Amino acid sequence: MATAAVEREGDGEQQQQKRWKQGGYKTLPFIMANEICDRFATAGFNANLISYLTQQLNMTLVDASNTLTNFGGTTSLTVVLGAFFADSYIGRFWSIVAGSSFYQIGMLGLVLSAVVPSLRPPPCAAAAPNPDAACQRPSGGHLAVLYVSMLCMCLGTGGIRPSVVAFGADQFDNNKEGAEAWANRKRRYFNVYFFTMGSATLLALTLVVYIQDNVGWGWGFGIPAISMLVSIVVFVVAYPLYVRATPGGSPFTRLAQVLAAAFRKRNADVPDDTGMLYQDKELDALISTKGRLLHTDKLKFLDRAAIVTPGDVSDSGRPRPWRLSTVHRVEELKSVARLLPIWSAGIILAAAGSHNGSFTIMQARTMERHVTRSLEIPPATLSIFTTGTTLVSIILYDRAFVPLARRVTGLPSGVTYFQRMGIGLTVAVFGVGAAALVETRRRGTAAAHGLLDTPKAVVPMSVFWLVPQYAIHGIADAFASVGQMEFLYDQSPESMRSTAVALFWLCGSFGSYLSTVLVTVVQKATRGHGDWLQDNINRGRIDYYYWLITFVMVLNLGHYLCCFYFYTLKPLELAEAEHENRDKEEQCDELPSPQKNGAGNGVGMA
Repeated sequence: MATAAVEREGDGEQQQQKRWKQGGYKTLPFIMANEICDRFATAGFNANLISYLTQQLNMTLVDASNTLTNFGGTTSLTVVLGAFFADSYIGRFWSIVAGSSFYQIGMLGLVLSAVVPSLRPPPCAAAAPNPDAACQRPSGGHLAVLYVSMLCMCLGTGGIRPSVVAFGADQFDNNKEGAEAWANRKRRYFNVYFFTMGSATLLALTLVVYIQDNVGWGWGFGIPAISMLVSIVVFVVAYPLYVRATPGGSPFTRLAQVLAAAFRKRNADVPDDTGMLYQDKELDALISTKGRLLHTDKLKFLDRAAIVTPGDVSDSGRPRPWRLSTVHRVEELKSVARLLPIWSAGIILAAAGSHNGSFTIMQARTMERHVTRSLEIPPATLSIFTTGTTLVSIILYDRAFVPLARRVTGLPSGVTYFQRMGIGLTVAVFGVGAAALVETRRRGTAAAHGLLDTPKAVVPMSVFWLVPQYAIHGIADAFASVGQMEFLYDQSPESMRSTAVALFWLCGSFGSYLSTVLVTVVQKATRGHGDWLQDNINRGRIDYYYWLITFVMVLNLGHYLCCFYFYTLKPLELAEAEHENRDKEEQCDELPSPQKNGAGNGVGMA
């Protein structure tokens, strides 16, 4: 989030030797081992949690679905909190350690819930005609153990997720080598990072889910818990090798200062000559190493924060930050405000994707899942088709799509990130539409075989009918989600790149909460009029719900296109001439933003 100064001791040769001893590729095995174990643990827990809540804790389908979406939403919100503390107070290393420890505590709570019978309700009576009467719902004590454990896991994820990617990038110091070589090393790091994370997720979705469904929930939760413990030990062991960035202050404070100063001067007149607005290159030096943001005419009411009035400057000549802000800091807030409408288009995509972990798993549980007579696919394992398709799509995007698109557009990147997001949002519409069609067929098959009132019976329809919707969602993620991350990183202010990562996860948070709202509203609206969402999904109309989501996603695509049409790229003043040699190297890593019409601009846009 904030500009972080790398903490190093000594000077001269001693400082140079310390730089060579810390950081670099030798730290990656420890960081990657931590992340592989962490992702293996988190994916193993979350992939099949809907089954644990409904089968072991006897929660209703709607309650379990809302619990999971609230859990996902709260997790994404804690990412913002974790990023704030990491950059403002404790640093990335200790944020990762603290987050891993909290997650470990939460995992142990769920392991105890699965192992100790008194921490969960007794099993439902299998042959009872009335499921509600046969199943004892979880008590307050059972739910307390669950919620406290999940809260610790939320806090843990908040400490890990916003810090680990940046912490890995910190290990490559561009002071030791040319910026171009450093950029190549950094790109290799991100390639390794995403490949290993995807591989760990796939392993969890197959091995851990199989153990949960066929061996037991004690081992199914215990193995990821052991994995998390190993990740903490491996990560901490390499403490002397890491380059550790010291906290440099939160940009949220600067944004609040701009708002406060603008409100204080709300009656002041903005000068026609923008050169009269306050500038301070020295003050902004640490947060504008690639160049300062230029003034823009939009959101002009914020310009009042940069108007100099009596009392704004102290006797020492330093501005009072809650009364006066520089143009660069005002433009930081404007940049964030401009990107929020396009960012919001990802919320609906996250809401639609959240149902693959709830309703779709319940559908899969009623379908024929045998590959052979002895091998049966666990319902939650179907998520591998989303993860696998995303990884394959990213590879094909770089190796096939970009070269072909480059011939048409002439862009080195093939398409702009705006176009990439638009393609992803369009593909996602077809994914939810496919889900609706498959559910209509599944329910029709259940009706044809007289299974509408026997929800636990197996419908004679292969579970592989669900694969297309998972795969299409994976393709949509490869375009929309990656494109959104590129957009947020490029169009956010230089000193707020980590904030952009937090915004990306916050989008998932709002999507999860929106999913909860939609499920609750639909359940109440259809109660007594078809009951679209009920525990007996053979009598419910989940297909109608999917069609509703499809319609909402079409509206969302229109919203995105309108926001794109009116969007203005942020203007950036290149670094000054006296630092030309240094800036030529830095610009190798700071590529100019693509224009909305597809042409690059290397002068004043970033």
